[in-house]
This record gives sequence, C-alpha cells and structure tokens, in this order.
Amino acid sequence: MPRPTGDAAPGLPQEPSRHGAPACPIVAGAKCSIRRRNALVGGMAHDSDILITGGGLNGPALALALAKGGLTSTVIDALPRQTRTDPGFDGRAYALALASVRLLRGIGIWPAIAPEAQPIERIVITDGRPGEGAGPFALTFDSAEIEEGAMGQMIEDRFLRRAFLDTIDATPAVTVLDSARVESQAVDAGGVTLTLADGRQLRGALIVGCDGRGSGTAQRADIRRHGHGYGQTAVTCAVAHARPHDGAAHEFFMPEGPFAILPLSGNRSSIVWSAGDAHAADLMAMDEDAFLEALRPVFGSHLGAISLASKRFSYPLNITLADSFTADRVALVGDAAHGLHPIAGQGLNAGLRDVAALADVLSTAHRRGEDPGAAPVLDRYARWRRFDSGTLAAATDGLNRLFSNDSPVLRLGRGLGLGAVQRLPALRRAFIREAAGLTGDLPALMR
Repeated sequence: MPRPTGDAAPGLPQEPSRHGAPACPIVAGAKCSIRRRNALVGGMAHDSDILITGGGLNGPALALALAKGGLTSTVIDALPRQTRTDPGFDGRAYALALASVRLLRGIGIWPAIAPEAQPIERIVITDGRPGEGAGPFALTFDSAEIEEGAMGQMIEDRFLRRAFLDTIDATPAVTVLDSARVESQAVDAGGVTLTLADGRQLRGALIVGCDGRGSGTAQRADIRRHGHGYGQTAVTCAVAHARPHDGAAHEFFMPEGPFAILPLSGNRSSIVWSAGDAHAADLMAMDEDAFLEALRPVFGSHLGAISLASKRFSYPLNITLADSFTADRVALVGDAAHGLHPIAGQGLNAGLRDVAALADVLSTAHRRGEDPGAAPVLDRYARWRRFDSGTLAAATDGLNRLFSNDSPVLRLGRGLGLGAVQRLPALRRAFIREAAGLTGDLPALMR
C-alpha cells in the first residue's frame, strides 16, 4: 500500500506542558492549564490537535512522535503521576527490537536510558521439560549474522517510564492530565469532544486510544474485539546470577508454557515464566526460598548460583484483537488494538510500530493541510497496520499452542524444526531480521 513519505515538519512553539491540569475554561468559571488552539474547526476551538487516552508507554511515545511532526497532543492518564514514577510500579523489563530503539532515539528518549540498557547479542531457543534440561535440538540467533549490530536492547520499565515523563516535561507541544478519567466521547463533523469524570471537556481533531486491552476508547466507539485466555499467567522478576550472561536471551519451551531468561545490565536477568494459572498463583504465594527452589530446575545452572533481585509480579495472559483499528475520528494503538502473548516479546514492539506508523500518517496529513481525524487519513493507518498486527497475533497464538503441550509427536516435530532452521543460514538470518523489527514497510522513525 502506498505509504506517506518525507521529513517531519518542525514542531510549533507552544506553552510549556503541565501535569495534573485543573478544570478547562469550557467548564464555566474554571481555570485551565491546557493549551488552547487558535484555529477554529467546526466553530469550536481545539485544545490540542490529538487527544490521547492512556498514559502508559505507547501514549507518551505517540505524543512525542507527533510533536516531531508539528502536532500538539493532550495525554489523559487515569493514574496519578506519583504512581507512574514509583520504581516498584511495574516490574517488567522489555526486549526492545532494534527498530523500536530507533524510534526511541528519534523521539529523544534513548540518550536517557542507554546507560541502563543491555544489548541482546544472542537468542537461544530450546524445548524440553523442567529438571530434564533442554532437548537435543536448539536454535541460536546471533547478531553477528546481520550488519546492523545487536538485535535489540533490554530495558527495565522503571527507567523507560521515567525517561518518557522527563522528556514530555521538556516538550511544549504535549500536555498531560494525570488522575483523569474519561466519562464520554462525542464526534461531530469538526472534531471530537472528551468529557472527563470531573466535568472538564477537551476538544481535538482525533482521539487515539492507547488505553490497553480493556480500552474504554474502543468501547465508546462501538469497536468490538475478539480473543481468548490461555489459562496461563506470567510470573516476572529479576534474578541475580554468579556468571555473566554475555547478552544472551534464552527461550525455553515447556509443556506448561514458555520460560524466558532475558539479560539485564550487570549479572542480572529478567525472567518471564508462563505457568498455568493455578501454578502461577502458587509461585506468587511462596516465600523467597521456596520460589528459588521451584525456579532453579527451570532456570538451569548455566549462569551459576541465583538469587532474587526484585519483587515478583504476575500478569494474566490472553490474546485479544479489535475488529477495527479505527472508527469515526478514533484510532487504536498497542494493546487497545491487539493484545499478544509475550512468547516472542513483541507486545511493546508491536505497539511502538503502531505509534511510528500513526505518527507518520498524521504528520504527513498535517503538512498537506488535511484534517488528521478525517476518514481517508485514518484509513491509511488501518491499511498499514491491520494485516501486520493480525499476522503477528496469529503467529504468537500458534507458537504458544504448538509449544505449550507435551505431545511426543509435536515434541519431535518441534525439535526437527528448530534443528532445520539452525542448519539453514539464509532462513536463520531472515528470522534474525524479523526479531530485530527490520522487515516489512517500516515507518520513517524506524528506518
């Protein structure tokens, strides 16, 4: 499909961004720290060009990407700022593909987190049972086989989230409203109006839902979604170990679900243990010594003695895909559009690809003088991302079904498949480039 091209227009000078803004002057007699747009569209002034619901990672990333293209945005975050800045808020670490690192560099995030990042130099994929070790076949992806360097970078949520908040604070084109809940959204010919629970109203050309798998933005736009649970829960934590990991990530497929060891800075790794719901509940209820005793046969001995280096967190696993990524003056990004199993570590990467594509489309429309919320503009985004996201969702779902079982026939087939790919350099390099996010029609910020 034809894709917009060209450099982003420079950002427009605006007043400094503010957090936790009081009521908007649309509500009579109230004060407002939200920037007011000079232009009138449909007879009503826009507070920002784009209204973004969701203050996690994709929402702020989109706001910063849009600022590069000369568009203003307001991010509505249901959580208080102090929750987002709490180092213990989210114990996850993310395997950022090389294309995602390029995006973060392009929007000014990367310099702040680079010192805390750990390059992913190798990925080792094995199949087996806990306590029995890996099967006879293994597949290794090595960054040395491609010209671009490391396939990706590992970064902890606590560093990434802080970098987003600090960068947004320094970006005049972005306003953030903390502790703000959207009550309703209304669309008309000239734009959209969001009404918050406290009565404030915000006006823009487009609403972008970055508000997760239970997206209220999608529900209010009557966008349905389909999916299912896996009966699995991911247990995550950081582990310290005696030996260096040398930048190697390990994916160990077990009958109950995949187990990932992901390298962090220093002699530490993040684990993502996809266990059955009941087993995961037991793991979370154990004291530290009992948990380590259960972990050691699965983790293995290749990194020496291990100890816990963080609290444990758990997240239920499911797949969910929106029937449409757009509606009238509405677009969905990240988990609001597609929630994936973490089996290939592509959840955040897929969301950031949405961010880069939507920012590309909207910035091009802005330069051309088009209404960024118009249906033809949103159709470009939907066509760009729908097939890729659906294919990725089907692939992660299929991989989990294929590997999360103990069928002797499937175990043999899996082993033969891993061994065959290991012996075909061209196919192996293609998988490495896919893991690095370097395939397909890349948006400008990822090229």
